[in-house]
Amino acid sequence: MNRYFITGTDTDVGKTFITSLLMKFVKKQKHKVLGFKPIAAGAEYAFGELVNEDALTLLESGNVSVQYKLINPYIYEQAIAPHIASKIEDETITVEGINKAYSLINNEITKDDYLFTEGAGGWALPINDKEYLYDWVCEQNIPVVLVVGLKLGCLNHALLTQAHMKSLSINCVGWIANHIDPNMAMQQQNIESLKERLNMPLLAVAPFHDKKSNSMPKLQIYKALKAVLNLE
Repeated sequence: MNRYFITGTDTDVGKTFITSLLMKFVKKQKHKVLGFKPIAAGAEYAFGELVNEDALTLLESGNVSVQYKLINPYIYEQAIAPHIASKIEDETITVEGINKAYSLINNEITKDDYLFTEGAGGWALPINDKEYLYDWVCEQNIPVVLVVGLKLGCLNHALLTQAHMKSLSINCVGWIANHIDPNMAMQQQNIESLKERLNMPLLAVAPFHDKKSNSMPKLQIYKALKAVLNLE
C-alpha cells in the first residue's frame, strides 16, 4: 500500500510544501496520486464553503479529481489549535471520524496508487481532550515521513520527535530537510548533525522557497526516496 503520513518537527516547517513536492515527484513517475488533509485550522469562504489554502494546494498537486470536502473533512475558520477550534464550533474531532474520512478517500484510488496525508501542526497534535492525531497514525499503521524545518532549535525538535515516535513503535521511513530560514547559520553542519543522530535515512533536501516566487524548486533527491516510495 502506497500510503504515507507527512508530519513535521513543529508548525510552519513546510509540511504542505514538501507534501506537494512529493506528490508532483510521484506524478512525474506516471502514478496516480492524491493528497489528504484531515484537519485544517485557518480558512476562508470561497464558492460558498470554507476552504484552507494548504488543502487546496494538495488538491491541485494531485491528478485524481475529487471534491474538496473529501480532501479536508475537518476545517475551521480560525487559525488556532484544532481541538480548541472544534469546541468553538461545537464539533468533536475523533480518531473514528478521521478513519471514516480516510476510508472514503481511499475509495477514490486503488491500492497501487499513492495517498499522502498531511498532518496539522507538529507531531503531538491534540484532536480532542483525550486523543492525538498520532493515535490515528498508530491505528492505521501508516509509514511516516518527517519534515525537519531547518532553523535554530531543529536538532532538539527532531530528536524529541524521533524519541516519541520510537516509544510508539512508529515506522518513520525517513526525513526531509527543509530550508525554511535563509539566514540560518551553519545549515549544512546542522544537516550533518541530524544525519548522525536520526535513526532513519535522509530522503531529500528542499532549498529555501520564497512564496512570492512563482517558481517551484525541486527536491534534491536521494536514492533512498525512490526506494522508500516504491517508485520505478
